[in-house]
Amino acid sequence: MAIKRKHFRYRDIDELRAEIEKLGLSIRLEDRIEKLLEPVSVGHKTAGNALGIHPMEGCDCTADGRPGELTIRRWERFGTGGSKLIWGEATAVLDEAKANSRQLLISKDTVGSIASMLEITRTAHRNTFGSNEEILVGMQLTHSGRYCYQKPMIAFRHPVVDRITLLDKKKKIPIPDDYPVVSDDYLERLEDVYVAAAKLAWQIGFDFVDLKQCHSYLLNELLAAKTRKGKYGGSFENRTRFIRNIIGKIQTEIGNDLILASRLNVYDGIAYTQDVNTGIGTPSEMLEMYPYGFGVDEDNPPNSDMTEPKRLIKLLKELGIGLVNVSMGSPYYNPHIGRPFERPPIDGYETPEHPLIGVDRHFRLTKQVQQDNPDLPIVGTGYSWLQNYVVNAGEANARDGHVRFVAVGRGALAYPDFAEDTAKNGGMLKKKSCVAVSYCTALMRAKANPLGQYPAGCVPRDKIYAPIYKKAEKALANK
Repeated sequence: MAIKRKHFRYRDIDELRAEIEKLGLSIRLEDRIEKLLEPVSVGHKTAGNALGIHPMEGCDCTADGRPGELTIRRWERFGTGGSKLIWGEATAVLDEAKANSRQLLISKDTVGSIASMLEITRTAHRNTFGSNEEILVGMQLTHSGRYCYQKPMIAFRHPVVDRITLLDKKKKIPIPDDYPVVSDDYLERLEDVYVAAAKLAWQIGFDFVDLKQCHSYLLNELLAAKTRKGKYGGSFENRTRFIRNIIGKIQTEIGNDLILASRLNVYDGIAYTQDVNTGIGTPSEMLEMYPYGFGVDEDNPPNSDMTEPKRLIKLLKELGIGLVNVSMGSPYYNPHIGRPFERPPIDGYETPEHPLIGVDRHFRLTKQVQQDNPDLPIVGTGYSWLQNYVVNAGEANARDGHVRFVAVGRGALAYPDFAEDTAKNGGMLKKKSCVAVSYCTALMRAKANPLGQYPAGCVPRDKIYAPIYKKAEKALANK
Protein backbone atom coordinates (compact mmCIF):
# COMPACT_ATOMS: atom_id res chain seq x y z
CA MET A 1 0.00 0.00 0.00
CA ALA A 2 1.45 3.36 -1.08
CA ILE A 3 1.73 5.82 1.80
CA LYS A 4 1.98 9.57 1.30
CA ARG A 5 4.39 10.85 3.91
CA LYS A 6 3.90 14.26 5.50
CA HIS A 7 6.72 14.44 8.04
CA PHE A 8 8.73 11.21 8.10
CA ARG A 9 10.87 11.54 4.97
CA TYR A 10 14.26 10.65 6.41
CA ARG A 11 16.49 8.49 4.24
CA ASP A 12 18.82 7.60 7.11
CA ILE A 13 19.41 8.14 10.80
CA ASP A 14 21.56 11.22 10.21
CA GLU A 15 18.72 13.00 8.43
CA LEU A 16 16.50 12.26 11.42
CA ARG A 17 19.20 13.60 13.76
CA ALA A 18 19.38 16.77 11.67
CA GLU A 19 15.61 17.29 11.97
CA ILE A 20 15.77 16.79 15.73
CA GLU A 21 18.52 19.38 15.99
CA LYS A 22 16.63 21.79 13.72
CA LEU A 23 13.58 21.57 16.00
CA GLY A 24 15.72 22.10 19.10
CA LEU A 25 14.67 18.83 20.73
CA SER A 26 16.55 16.62 23.17
CA ILE A 27 15.97 13.23 21.48
CA ARG A 28 19.15 11.15 21.11
CA LEU A 29 19.70 8.21 18.75
CA GLU A 30 22.27 5.45 19.29
CA ASP A 31 23.70 3.40 16.44
CA ARG A 32 24.47 0.21 18.39
CA ILE A 33 21.70 -1.61 20.24
CA GLU A 34 23.04 -3.21 23.44
CA LYS A 35 21.29 -1.95 26.56
CA LEU A 36 17.83 -2.88 25.27
CA LEU A 37 18.91 -6.51 24.91
CA GLU A 38 19.89 -6.83 28.58
CA PRO A 39 17.57 -8.40 31.21
CA VAL A 40 15.43 -6.16 33.43
CA SER A 41 14.27 -7.08 36.95
CA VAL A 42 10.63 -6.48 37.83
CA GLY A 43 9.84 -7.37 41.40
CA HIS A 44 10.70 -11.03 41.94
CA LYS A 45 10.76 -11.75 38.19
CA THR A 46 13.08 -10.91 35.31
CA ALA A 47 12.31 -9.95 31.73
CA GLY A 48 14.87 -11.22 29.23
CA ASN A 49 15.24 -7.86 27.51
CA ALA A 50 14.05 -4.27 27.81
CA LEU A 51 11.69 -4.40 24.83
CA GLY A 52 7.95 -4.49 25.31
CA ILE A 53 4.54 -4.41 23.71
CA HIS A 54 1.93 -1.95 24.94
CA PRO A 55 -1.69 -3.02 25.50
CA MET A 56 -3.19 -3.16 22.00
CA GLU A 57 -6.72 -4.40 21.55
CA GLY A 58 -8.12 -5.46 18.21
CA CYS A 59 -11.85 -5.10 18.99
CA ASP A 60 -12.19 -8.70 17.88
CA CYS A 61 -13.53 -10.64 20.86
CA THR A 62 -16.90 -12.37 21.01
CA ALA A 63 -19.96 -10.45 22.17
CA ASP A 64 -19.65 -11.98 25.65
CA GLY A 65 -16.00 -10.91 25.98
CA ARG A 66 -14.09 -14.09 25.12
CA PRO A 67 -11.01 -13.98 22.87
CA GLY A 68 -11.87 -14.36 19.20
CA GLU A 69 -9.79 -15.94 16.46
CA LEU A 70 -8.01 -12.67 15.67
CA THR A 71 -7.44 -11.96 19.37
CA ILE A 72 -5.63 -15.25 19.79
CA ARG A 73 -3.68 -14.70 16.57
CA ARG A 74 -2.45 -11.31 17.82
CA TRP A 75 -1.34 -12.66 21.21
CA GLU A 76 0.38 -15.63 19.57
CA ARG A 77 2.28 -13.28 17.24
CA PHE A 78 3.37 -11.24 20.25
CA GLY A 79 4.52 -14.47 21.91
CA THR A 80 6.83 -15.31 19.01
CA GLY A 81 8.05 -11.73 18.50
CA GLY A 82 10.92 -11.57 20.98
CA SER A 83 9.64 -8.81 23.28
CA LYS A 84 9.97 -10.05 26.85
CA LEU A 85 7.36 -7.68 28.29
CA ILE A 86 3.91 -8.33 26.83
CA TRP A 87 1.43 -5.89 28.33
CA GLY A 88 -1.93 -7.51 27.58
CA GLU A 89 -4.74 -5.50 26.09
CA ALA A 90 -7.49 -3.56 27.88
CA THR A 91 -9.76 -6.06 29.61
CA ALA A 92 -13.04 -4.82 31.05
CA VAL A 93 -13.91 -5.75 34.62
CA LEU A 94 -17.66 -5.58 33.89
CA ASP A 95 -19.74 -5.83 30.74
CA GLU A 96 -20.97 -2.27 31.29
CA ALA A 97 -17.32 -1.14 31.53
CA LYS A 98 -16.45 -2.12 27.94
CA ALA A 99 -15.35 0.58 25.49
CA ASN A 100 -16.72 -1.36 22.53
CA SER A 101 -18.96 -4.34 21.99
CA ARG A 102 -16.01 -6.64 21.19
CA GLN A 103 -13.65 -5.76 24.04
CA LEU A 104 -12.09 -8.50 26.15
CA LEU A 105 -13.91 -9.09 29.46
CA ILE A 106 -12.67 -11.01 32.48
CA SER A 107 -15.28 -12.88 34.49
CA LYS A 108 -15.92 -16.36 35.81
CA ASP A 109 -17.55 -17.16 32.46
CA THR A 110 -14.69 -15.94 30.26
CA VAL A 111 -11.63 -16.69 32.36
CA GLY A 112 -11.19 -20.21 30.95
CA SER A 113 -10.91 -18.94 27.38
CA ILE A 114 -8.49 -16.20 28.48
CA ALA A 115 -6.39 -18.83 30.26
CA SER A 116 -6.24 -20.83 27.02
CA MET A 117 -5.08 -17.75 25.10
CA LEU A 118 -2.40 -17.08 27.70
CA GLU A 119 -1.16 -20.65 27.38
CA ILE A 120 -1.09 -20.34 23.58
CA THR A 121 1.00 -17.19 23.95
CA ARG A 122 3.45 -18.82 26.34
CA THR A 123 3.67 -21.96 24.20
CA ALA A 124 4.42 -19.84 21.13
CA HIS A 125 7.24 -18.13 23.02
CA ARG A 126 8.62 -21.40 24.38
CA ASN A 127 8.55 -23.06 20.97
CA THR A 128 10.38 -20.09 19.45
CA PHE A 129 12.92 -19.32 22.17
CA GLY A 130 13.13 -22.55 24.18
CA SER A 131 11.90 -21.22 27.53
CA ASN A 132 9.27 -19.07 29.22
CA GLU A 133 11.43 -18.08 32.18
CA GLU A 134 12.30 -14.67 30.73
CA ILE A 135 8.89 -13.48 29.51
CA LEU A 136 6.45 -11.37 31.57
CA VAL A 137 2.81 -11.25 30.49
CA GLY A 138 0.29 -8.93 32.10
CA MET A 139 -3.41 -8.16 31.99
CA GLN A 140 -4.68 -4.59 31.85
CA LEU A 141 -7.86 -4.15 33.89
CA THR A 142 -10.08 -1.31 32.75
CA HIS A 143 -13.35 0.50 33.25
CA SER A 144 -14.01 2.73 30.26
CA GLY A 145 -15.95 5.32 32.25
CA ARG A 146 -16.86 8.27 30.03
CA TYR A 147 -16.26 6.05 26.99
CA CYS A 148 -18.31 2.99 27.94
CA TYR A 149 -20.05 2.01 24.73
CA GLN A 150 -23.42 1.30 26.34
CA LYS A 151 -23.66 4.64 28.15
CA PRO A 152 -21.14 7.18 29.48
CA MET A 153 -20.17 6.78 33.14
CA ILE A 154 -18.41 10.00 34.10
CA ALA A 155 -16.39 10.80 37.21
CA PHE A 156 -17.03 14.55 37.06
CA ARG A 157 -18.59 17.22 34.85
CA HIS A 158 -16.10 18.59 32.33
CA PRO A 159 -17.34 21.81 30.65
CA VAL A 160 -15.40 21.15 27.44
CA VAL A 161 -15.31 17.36 27.08
CA ASP A 162 -18.96 16.92 28.14
CA ARG A 163 -19.98 18.58 24.87
CA ILE A 164 -18.31 15.76 22.91
CA THR A 165 -19.33 12.95 25.28
CA LEU A 166 -22.15 11.30 23.37
CA LEU A 167 -25.24 9.81 24.94
CA ASP A 168 -26.57 8.81 21.52
CA LYS A 169 -23.65 8.07 19.21
CA LYS A 170 -25.75 7.49 16.09
CA LYS A 171 -27.52 10.83 16.40
CA LYS A 172 -24.45 12.60 17.86
CA ILE A 173 -26.39 13.76 20.93
CA PRO A 174 -24.14 14.74 23.87
CA ILE A 175 -24.90 14.10 27.51
CA PRO A 176 -27.36 16.68 28.95
CA ASP A 177 -26.49 19.27 31.58
CA ASP A 178 -28.14 17.22 34.33
CA TYR A 179 -26.36 13.96 33.46
CA PRO A 180 -25.21 12.30 36.71
CA VAL A 181 -21.70 11.36 37.73
CA VAL A 182 -21.03 7.84 39.01
CA SER A 183 -21.88 7.66 42.69
CA ASP A 184 -19.54 7.00 45.58
CA ASP A 185 -21.55 3.84 46.28
CA TYR A 186 -20.89 2.60 42.75
CA LEU A 187 -17.17 3.25 43.12
CA GLU A 188 -17.08 1.42 46.47
CA ARG A 189 -18.65 -1.65 44.87
CA LEU A 190 -16.35 -1.33 41.87
CA GLU A 191 -13.29 -1.61 44.12
CA ASP A 192 -14.27 -5.18 44.94
CA VAL A 193 -14.94 -5.95 41.27
CA TYR A 194 -11.34 -4.97 40.50
CA VAL A 195 -10.07 -7.19 43.29
CA ALA A 196 -12.04 -10.17 41.97
CA ALA A 197 -10.75 -9.54 38.43
CA ALA A 198 -7.14 -9.30 39.62
CA LYS A 199 -7.54 -12.55 41.53
CA LEU A 200 -8.84 -14.34 38.42
CA ALA A 201 -5.90 -13.04 36.38
CA TRP A 202 -3.47 -14.24 39.05
CA GLN A 203 -5.11 -17.66 39.29
CA ILE A 204 -4.69 -18.34 35.56
CA GLY A 205 -1.03 -17.37 35.54
CA PHE A 206 -0.57 -13.74 34.54
CA ASP A 207 2.69 -12.33 35.88
CA PHE A 208 1.27 -8.89 36.57
CA VAL A 209 -1.97 -6.95 36.56
CA ASP A 210 -2.22 -3.37 35.34
CA LEU A 211 -4.65 -1.08 37.15
CA LYS A 212 -5.23 1.21 34.17
CA GLN A 213 -5.20 4.95 34.94
CA CYS A 214 -4.70 6.50 31.50
CA HIS A 215 -6.33 7.86 28.35
CA SER A 216 -9.39 9.50 29.99
CA TYR A 217 -10.99 6.25 31.15
CA LEU A 218 -12.60 6.04 34.59
CA LEU A 219 -9.57 5.65 36.88
CA ASN A 220 -7.74 8.38 34.95
CA GLU A 221 -10.75 10.68 35.33
CA LEU A 222 -10.81 10.06 39.06
CA LEU A 223 -7.24 11.37 39.28
CA ALA A 224 -8.44 14.59 37.63
CA ALA A 225 -11.72 14.87 39.58
CA LYS A 226 -10.81 18.08 41.42
CA THR A 227 -14.34 19.46 41.08
CA ARG A 228 -16.08 16.25 42.20
CA LYS A 229 -17.89 16.22 45.55
CA GLY A 230 -17.58 13.38 48.04
CA LYS A 231 -14.82 11.07 49.16
CA TYR A 232 -13.51 10.29 45.65
CA GLY A 233 -13.05 13.89 44.53
CA GLY A 234 -11.46 17.21 45.40
CA SER A 235 -8.25 16.69 47.33
CA PHE A 236 -5.33 14.58 46.13
CA GLU A 237 -6.07 12.14 48.96
CA ASN A 238 -9.66 11.72 47.80
CA ARG A 239 -8.77 11.47 44.12
CA THR A 240 -6.31 8.67 44.85
CA ARG A 241 -8.66 6.86 47.24
CA PHE A 242 -9.89 4.37 44.64
CA ILE A 243 -6.46 3.28 43.48
CA ARG A 244 -5.12 3.13 47.04
CA ASN A 245 -8.05 1.02 48.16
CA ILE A 246 -7.87 -1.54 45.37
CA ILE A 247 -4.11 -1.96 45.78
CA GLY A 248 -4.57 -2.63 49.48
CA LYS A 249 -7.47 -5.02 48.93
CA ILE A 250 -5.64 -6.98 46.21
CA GLN A 251 -2.60 -7.39 48.45
CA THR A 252 -4.79 -8.54 51.33
CA GLU A 253 -6.52 -11.06 49.08
CA ILE A 254 -3.51 -12.34 47.12
CA GLY A 255 -0.33 -11.27 48.89
CA ASN A 256 2.78 -10.22 46.99
CA ASP A 257 2.99 -13.07 44.47
CA LEU A 258 1.21 -11.02 41.80
CA ILE A 259 3.14 -8.00 40.51
CA LEU A 260 0.94 -4.91 40.47
CA ALA A 261 1.46 -2.39 37.70
CA SER A 262 -0.21 0.73 36.39
CA ARG A 263 -0.28 2.41 33.02
CA LEU A 264 -1.07 5.99 33.91
CA ASN A 265 -1.29 9.45 32.44
CA VAL A 266 1.27 11.94 33.69
CA TYR A 267 -0.33 14.60 31.49
CA ASP A 268 -3.94 14.64 30.29
CA GLY A 269 -3.64 17.72 28.11
CA ILE A 270 -6.61 19.79 26.95
CA ALA A 271 -9.27 19.03 24.35
CA TYR A 272 -8.62 19.77 20.68
CA THR A 273 -10.95 19.99 17.72
CA GLN A 274 -10.53 20.24 13.96
CA ASP A 275 -10.24 23.73 12.49
CA VAL A 276 -12.92 23.90 9.80
CA ASN A 277 -10.68 25.83 7.42
CA THR A 278 -7.32 24.08 7.80
CA GLY A 279 -8.22 20.68 9.23
CA ILE A 280 -5.50 21.18 11.86
CA GLY A 281 -6.16 20.48 15.52
CA THR A 282 -6.82 23.56 17.63
CA PRO A 283 -7.79 23.88 21.32
CA SER A 284 -11.55 23.43 21.68
CA GLU A 285 -11.70 26.21 24.23
CA MET A 286 -9.00 28.01 26.17
CA LEU A 287 -10.17 28.42 29.76
CA GLU A 288 -8.36 30.84 32.05
CA MET A 289 -8.46 28.25 34.83
CA TYR A 290 -8.37 24.54 34.07
CA PRO A 291 -9.03 22.29 37.09
CA TYR A 292 -10.08 19.43 34.82
CA GLY A 293 -6.89 17.61 33.90
CA PHE A 294 -4.33 15.50 35.73
CA GLY A 295 -0.79 16.76 35.21
CA VAL A 296 -2.07 19.96 33.57
CA ASP A 297 -1.02 23.40 34.81
CA GLU A 298 -4.31 24.82 36.13
CA ASP A 299 -3.18 28.42 35.69
CA ASN A 300 -1.49 27.99 32.33
CA PRO A 301 -3.03 25.25 30.22
CA PRO A 302 -2.05 23.46 28.07
CA ASN A 303 1.32 23.33 29.86
CA SER A 304 2.12 20.28 31.96
CA ASP A 305 2.60 20.27 35.72
CA MET A 306 4.33 17.14 36.98
CA THR A 307 3.82 17.87 40.69
CA GLU A 308 0.87 15.53 41.23
CA PRO A 309 1.95 12.79 38.78
CA LYS A 310 5.31 12.56 40.55
CA ARG A 311 3.55 12.48 43.91
CA LEU A 312 1.21 9.75 42.68
CA ILE A 313 4.00 7.53 41.37
CA LYS A 314 5.95 7.79 44.62
CA LEU A 315 2.75 6.89 46.47
CA LEU A 316 2.11 3.91 44.20
CA LYS A 317 5.65 2.67 44.73
CA GLU A 318 5.22 2.91 48.51
CA LEU A 319 1.95 0.97 48.24
CA GLY A 320 3.63 -1.85 46.32
CA ILE A 321 3.25 -1.06 42.63
CA GLY A 322 6.25 -2.69 40.95
CA LEU A 323 5.97 -1.48 37.36
CA VAL A 324 4.73 1.81 35.87
CA ASN A 325 3.93 2.51 32.23
CA VAL A 326 3.98 6.26 31.50
CA SER A 327 1.49 7.65 29.02
CA MET A 328 -0.44 10.84 28.36
CA GLY A 329 -3.34 12.39 26.49
CA SER A 330 -6.69 11.05 25.33
CA PRO A 331 -7.32 9.15 22.09
CA TYR A 332 -10.72 10.85 21.97
CA TYR A 333 -9.94 14.55 22.23
CA ASN A 334 -6.17 15.10 21.81
CA PRO A 335 -4.70 12.03 20.05
CA HIS A 336 -1.55 13.85 18.90
CA ILE A 337 -0.49 14.03 22.56
CA GLY A 338 -0.62 10.29 23.20
CA ARG A 339 0.38 8.94 19.82
CA PRO A 340 2.22 11.26 17.41
CA PHE A 341 1.02 10.47 13.89
CA GLU A 342 1.63 11.07 10.19
CA ARG A 343 -2.02 11.06 9.25
CA PRO A 344 -5.12 11.25 11.45
CA PRO A 345 -7.98 8.75 11.42
CA ILE A 346 -11.05 9.62 9.39
CA ASP A 347 -12.71 11.44 12.30
CA GLY A 348 -9.55 13.22 13.48
CA TYR A 349 -7.59 16.39 12.89
CA GLU A 350 -4.20 17.05 11.33
CA THR A 351 -1.46 17.25 13.93
CA PRO A 352 -0.95 20.80 15.25
CA GLU A 353 2.73 20.14 15.92
CA HIS A 354 5.57 18.24 14.28
CA PRO A 355 5.26 14.64 15.54
CA LEU A 356 8.83 14.80 16.87
CA ILE A 357 7.67 17.43 19.37
CA GLY A 358 5.16 14.92 20.70
CA VAL A 359 7.82 12.20 20.86
CA ASP A 360 10.11 14.58 22.74
CA ARG A 361 7.32 15.39 25.22
CA HIS A 362 6.91 11.70 26.00
CA PHE A 363 10.64 11.25 26.48
CA ARG A 364 11.09 14.35 28.69
CA LEU A 365 8.26 13.56 31.09
CA THR A 366 9.17 9.87 31.28
CA LYS A 367 12.76 10.84 32.05
CA GLN A 368 11.55 12.87 35.04
CA VAL A 369 9.62 9.89 36.39
CA GLN A 370 12.45 7.37 35.93
CA GLN A 371 15.10 9.65 37.41
CA ASP A 372 12.89 10.40 40.41
CA ASN A 373 12.38 6.64 40.93
CA PRO A 374 15.60 4.86 39.88
CA ASP A 375 14.56 1.64 41.65
CA LEU A 376 11.18 1.44 39.88
CA PRO A 377 11.10 0.06 36.32
CA ILE A 378 9.39 2.58 34.06
CA VAL A 379 8.01 1.68 30.63
CA GLY A 380 8.29 4.37 27.97
CA THR A 381 5.69 5.32 25.37
CA GLY A 382 5.56 7.49 22.25
CA TYR A 383 8.04 5.58 20.08
CA SER A 384 6.04 4.19 17.15
CA TRP A 385 6.20 7.30 14.96
CA LEU A 386 9.99 6.86 14.80
CA GLN A 387 9.39 3.78 12.62
CA ASN A 388 12.59 1.73 12.22
CA TYR A 389 14.48 4.11 14.55
CA VAL A 390 12.36 3.16 17.58
CA VAL A 391 15.16 1.10 19.08
CA ASN A 392 17.82 3.72 18.33
CA ALA A 393 15.94 6.28 20.41
CA GLY A 394 15.06 3.66 23.01
CA GLU A 395 18.67 2.58 23.34
CA ALA A 396 19.72 6.18 24.02
CA ASN A 397 17.00 6.61 26.65
CA ALA A 398 17.90 3.33 28.33
CA ARG A 399 21.63 4.08 28.37
CA ASP A 400 20.99 7.54 29.80
CA GLY A 401 18.84 6.14 32.62
CA HIS A 402 15.71 7.84 31.31
CA VAL A 403 13.64 4.65 31.05
CA ARG A 404 13.93 0.95 31.87
CA PHE A 405 11.65 -0.58 29.21
CA VAL A 406 10.98 0.64 25.67
CA ALA A 407 7.64 -0.50 24.27
CA VAL A 408 5.49 0.05 21.21
CA GLY A 409 1.76 -0.27 20.64
CA ARG A 410 0.84 0.56 17.05
CA GLY A 411 4.35 -0.50 16.14
CA ALA A 412 3.69 -3.99 17.50
CA LEU A 413 0.52 -4.41 15.43
CA ALA A 414 2.60 -3.67 12.34
CA TYR A 415 5.77 -5.42 13.42
CA PRO A 416 5.21 -7.94 16.25
CA ASP A 417 8.72 -9.41 15.82
CA PHE A 418 10.57 -6.08 15.99
CA ALA A 419 12.45 -7.26 19.10
CA GLU A 420 13.63 -10.48 17.48
CA ASP A 421 14.82 -8.60 14.40
CA THR A 422 16.65 -6.13 16.64
CA ALA A 423 18.40 -8.95 18.48
CA LYS A 424 19.39 -10.71 15.25
CA ASN A 425 20.17 -7.76 12.99
CA GLY A 426 21.08 -4.93 15.35
CA GLY A 427 18.04 -2.90 14.38
CA MET A 428 14.58 -2.78 12.84
CA LEU A 429 13.61 -3.07 9.18
CA LYS A 430 11.93 -0.07 7.59
CA LYS A 431 9.73 -2.22 5.35
CA LYS A 432 8.09 -3.85 8.39
CA SER A 433 7.71 -0.77 10.61
CA CYS A 434 4.57 1.13 11.55
CA VAL A 435 4.06 4.23 9.41
CA ALA A 436 1.62 5.95 11.82
CA VAL A 437 -1.17 6.59 9.33
CA SER A 438 -3.98 5.71 11.78
CA TYR A 439 -5.74 2.97 9.81
CA CYS A 440 -5.81 0.86 12.99
CA THR A 441 -7.58 3.71 14.80
CA ALA A 442 -9.98 4.19 11.90
CA LEU A 443 -10.98 0.53 12.21
CA MET A 444 -11.53 0.98 15.95
CA ARG A 445 -13.91 3.84 15.10
CA ALA A 446 -15.79 1.76 12.49
CA LYS A 447 -19.03 0.62 14.13
CA ALA A 448 -21.27 -0.16 11.11
CA ASN A 449 -20.84 -3.89 11.60
CA PRO A 450 -23.40 -6.54 12.63
CA LEU A 451 -21.29 -7.15 15.75
CA GLY A 452 -21.19 -3.42 16.49
CA GLN A 453 -17.48 -3.11 15.75
CA TYR A 454 -14.96 -3.91 13.02
CA PRO A 455 -11.77 -5.69 14.12
CA ALA A 456 -8.69 -3.46 14.17
CA GLY A 457 -5.14 -4.11 13.04
CA CYS A 458 -2.37 -2.81 10.80
CA VAL A 459 -3.71 -2.28 7.28
CA PRO A 460 -0.38 -1.44 5.54
CA ARG A 461 1.69 -4.24 7.14
CA ASP A 462 -0.71 -7.10 7.97
CA LYS A 463 -2.40 -8.40 4.85
CA ILE A 464 -5.53 -9.73 6.53
CA TYR A 465 -6.67 -6.22 7.51
CA ALA A 466 -6.70 -4.59 4.05
CA PRO A 467 -9.96 -6.31 2.99
CA ILE A 468 -11.46 -5.59 6.42
CA TYR A 469 -10.62 -1.91 5.98
CA LYS A 470 -12.22 -1.87 2.52
CA LYS A 471 -15.42 -3.36 3.96
CA ALA A 472 -15.43 -0.77 6.73
CA GLU A 473 -14.95 2.05 4.21
CA LYS A 474 -17.79 0.72 2.07
CA ALA A 475 -20.10 0.39 5.07
CA LEU A 476 -19.30 3.96 6.11
CA ALA A 477 -19.97 5.26 2.59
CA ASN A 478 -23.35 3.50 2.50
CA LYS A 479 -24.54 4.90 5.82
